[in-house]
Amino acid sequence: MPRRSYDQYCAAARALDLVGDRWTLLIVRELLAGPRRYTDLHADLPGVSTDMLATRLKDMERDGLTVRRRLAAPASVYVYELTPRGRELLPVLDALAEWGAPELAERRATDAVRAHWMALPVRRDLERRGVTGVVEVRVDEGVFHVRVGGEPVYGEGEFAGEPDLRLDLRGSSRPFSQSSDSGTSSPSGD
Repeated sequence: MPRRSYDQYCAAARALDLVGDRWTLLIVRELLAGPRRYTDLHADLPGVSTDMLATRLKDMERDGLTVRRRLAAPASVYVYELTPRGRELLPVLDALAEWGAPELAERRATDAVRAHWMALPVRRDLERRGVTGVVEVRVDEGVFHVRVGGEPVYGEGEFAGEPDLRLDLRGSSRPFSQSSDSGTSSPSGD
């Protein structure tokens, strides 16, 4: 299928030619956690059809945003991961998340949610506060960890080693980036 284009000699239009299709930036969000199998991507992108996901991944590979590679035995499965060009989209996702945060005032009954979807706003807020290292975060929906100043940017579940900081945001009704310094987040650890 030929790529659709705005056919405009404009940096924003060319960028949108690459990442402006539905699902593309959400796939990038998922791949910021590191290499992912197709089935894992599909599970964490509720609402995307298998055909649409396959098409977007092929487009992203063609455009140099992702690569598909086979893991060594015993796994021998294919994974998708971001290229350096694809990882350059992190500030774009940060800006979109910040811009969209006011839309999170009330969770709709039809909204899907995954704990790790909060990783990018939490990581950005920690970065602004001068925190570095690995931070393990507990929210009502589960646990994830973020790397402030490193890659992969985040991961699902508890950190395999000892995190530099632990945050417990359970019971917080507002996204972390909108919480006050007065205590909706409660750090624990050293």
